[in-house]
Amino acid sequence: MSFFIQAPEALRTEKTLSLIELIKNGGVGGQLIIGLLFLLLIVALYIYFERWFAIRSALKIDANFMDQIRNSISQGKMETAQALCVKEDVPVARLIAKGISRIGKPLEDINTTIENAGRLEVYKLEKNVSVLATIAGAAPMLGFLGTVIGMILSIFEISNAGGNIDMKLLSDGLYTAMTTTVAGLIVGIVGYITFNHLVAKTSKVVYQMEAISFEFLDLLNEPAA
Repeated sequence: MSFFIQAPEALRTEKTLSLIELIKNGGVGGQLIIGLLFLLLIVALYIYFERWFAIRSALKIDANFMDQIRNSISQGKMETAQALCVKEDVPVARLIAKGISRIGKPLEDINTTIENAGRLEVYKLEKNVSVLATIAGAAPMLGFLGTVIGMILSIFEISNAGGNIDMKLLSDGLYTAMTTTVAGLIVGIVGYITFNHLVAKTSKVVYQMEAISFEFLDLLNEPAA
């Protein structure tokens, strides 16, 4: 004689995490913060790619550009040299164009003009890049704000339940609270990485402008040597 004991069909239900469900259950405050973080992520990616393409274009210049400028100036063809700068239409070429337009004046004046033009070009290259730094710092703080709000709401719900600790209610509230933290950290990391990458790229353009500007000034000094 044998006895068969039938086990319950589901002694334990495996719980899965769904990001959408966590956001939906996060309340109005959590949803607003997640929405704001998503908007910041879109802004950060837009600024990064827009600036990245602009900076990459700024680095492109004909390898024979300065040789052509040297030949034109040595032959007294200033208009031809200016036309070459206009054709290139990159920050370095615009600096040289400013310098060419001041030829005949003291070298210090030419140098000052190039430096001022260089500052303007760097300002243009860094347009909106500071926004990435702001996003990198603000996003994690927004995420932590969502966490605090979520935990306050969880404690409030437990208090309304008469002080009885409902582990399901508590865990759901903590899941929702942590979601905003994770989202904030992700957006902050993206902002931090993209900001530093653009800063490094901009430094390359600045170095290129300085190197070619020095070469141009040396060119103007050659006749006097």
